[in-house]
Amino acid sequence: MGILVNLDVMLAKRKMSLTELSEKVGVTMANLSILKTGKAKAIRFSTLAAICKELQCQPGDILEFTEEGN
Repeated sequence: MGILVNLDVMLAKRKMSLTELSEKVGVTMANLSILKTGKAKAIRFSTLAAICKELQCQPGDILEFTEEGN
């Protein structure tokens, strides 16, 4: 079981780069990259809210629950 992060999908849909998102939400490129690659262990609600506001999407558009291996 796990959580898939579809940040790259939303960035592509909005035609926005990770650098641009980083500047707009005030999160470092390194932290967004960790989130985008699915290596993050947690995300603050305030960060998730800022990303959703900028990408004009819902948290469920970025985060997806999967049942891998079952």
